[in-house]
Amino acid sequence: MKNPVGFFEIFVNDIERARKFYESVFEVNLEKMDDPTDSTVDMWSFSCDFSQYGASGALVRRDGCPAGGNSVIVYFSCEDCAIEASRVENAGGQIAQSKFSIGEYGFCVIAVDTEGNTIGLHSEK
Repeated sequence: MKNPVGFFEIFVNDIERARKFYESVFEVNLEKMDDPTDSTVDMWSFSCDFSQYGASGALVRRDGCPAGGNSVIVYFSCEDCAIEASRVENAGGQIAQSKFSIGEYGFCVIAVDTEGNTIGLHSEK
């Protein structure tokens, strides 16, 4: 069985501001991706290991595709979502809903990044 999500893109208006937000919240380094077919696209990807569970993705700044107002929420897997949530505001984002239980499936936090995108944080504890 394949994972239902193979890759995700989070559209942003200010790629540097968004990159700093995600690197700060998740304490990772995003990697520059080049699109040989479109030089107007600026992409920074989360590292990935396709042999592991889950999907990878990238921040994308593309002409004509503004950030925010999306109806899709990408949930990032965390050991304890309260840890990443504690970094959101210092990184320039907002907490829309503090850590809450989803019963036997663990816990979530709903946050808004610096570009107005809603993201989810999920953990089992």
